[in-house]
Amino acid sequence: MPLLRPTRRDLLKLAAAAPALGLSRPLRAELGPPAGENPAHFRFTLGEMRLTVVSDGYFRIPASTLGVNADPTEVQAFLARYFLSPEQSYSHTNHLLIETGDARVLVDVGSGHRFFDTAGRLVANLDALGLGLEDITHVIITHAHPDHIWGLRDEFDEALFPGAAYTIGAAEHAYWLEDGLVDRVEPQEQQFVVGAINSLQTEGVDWTLAEAGHEVVPGVTMIATPGHTPGHMSVRVQSGDDVLYALGDAMTHAWLNFARPEWFNTTDTDGPLAVETRQRLLATVSAERSTVLGYHFPFPGVGHVVEEGAAYRFVPALWQFD
Repeated sequence: MPLLRPTRRDLLKLAAAAPALGLSRPLRAELGPPAGENPAHFRFTLGEMRLTVVSDGYFRIPASTLGVNADPTEVQAFLARYFLSPEQSYSHTNHLLIETGDARVLVDVGSGHRFFDTAGRLVANLDALGLGLEDITHVIITHAHPDHIWGLRDEFDEALFPGAAYTIGAAEHAYWLEDGLVDRVEPQEQQFVVGAINSLQTEGVDWTLAEAGHEVVPGVTMIATPGHTPGHMSVRVQSGDDVLYALGDAMTHAWLNFARPEWFNTTDTDGPLAVETRQRLLATVSAERSTVLGYHFPFPGVGHVVEEGAAYRFVPALWQFD
C-alpha cells in the first residue's frame, strides 16, 4: 500500500476547515515546560508486585509519520481535535521496572546518548530511585529500535547492566542479525540496523531468545505482538488476579491507536500486521479489564482500555498518593 503524505493543498484545506472544527486558535494538549524538574518515576503496586515507571526522557518526530494509510487531511483533523500538534508528535519513553521477590526486571533500556539529546535519562532516574546498575537482575527488550535498545552499552561498548540476565524475542534477534539486512533497507534505516547489531552483540550480554509464553521470572511472561517490528514482543505481568501489559511499541499513541486502531505509521515494519496485533490486544485487554503501560504514552502511561463500538478509548489510571 502506498504511503500517503499531506500536500500543501491538503494542509490548506485543513486550515479552511478549522473554524468548523472549533479550532479558531491553535490549542495544544502539550503544556509549557516547567521552571524546574518534574518527577521522573511513578510507583504503584500490582497484587504483590512493586512496579515503577521510570522515564528515559522524550523526543519528537514528524506528525506526518502517523496514520500513513489514511487520508492525510483526516489524520490532521484528528490531531487538531485532540489538541495535538499537526507538525510534531511528542513521545514520552516510559520504562517498566518490576520488583518481585529478589528480582528487579527492567523492560527496555532506552537509547542512552546515541539517539535524541532529550532522551538518555534512564540511568540518572534509576539512581534517583536509589538503584545502581548492578541492582537490575533481568533486562527484557521488546524490540531492537534505537529508543529501546541503544542504551544497552556503556561508553566502553560493554553491557550497562553487568549482572543482568537478558531476554529478547527469538524472531526479533534473528531479524536484525540477518545477513545483508543493512543493504536491503532504505538508506535512512541503515543506521537503525547497524545500531541494533552493535547492541545485540554487546560484550558481556548472553541472550535468552524467547518464544511466546516464555516466563522471565514468575508472573512475567513474553507475548508475541509482531508488526511494529517482525519479532516485537510485549510483556504480560500478573500477580494474583491483577494483570498489566507493558505494550512496548505495539501501541504508540494514546489517542490514535484507540480511536482509529486501523491506522498504522511509517515506523511500523508491517503496517497491516501491526493493525491486526493492535486490534487483538485491544480486544483482549478491554475484555480482561487489565491495565496497560504505553511506552510512548503521556507519562506515566498507565491506564485501562474501554471498548466504544468499533473503537476504544484509553483511560488513564487514578494516581494514589498513599
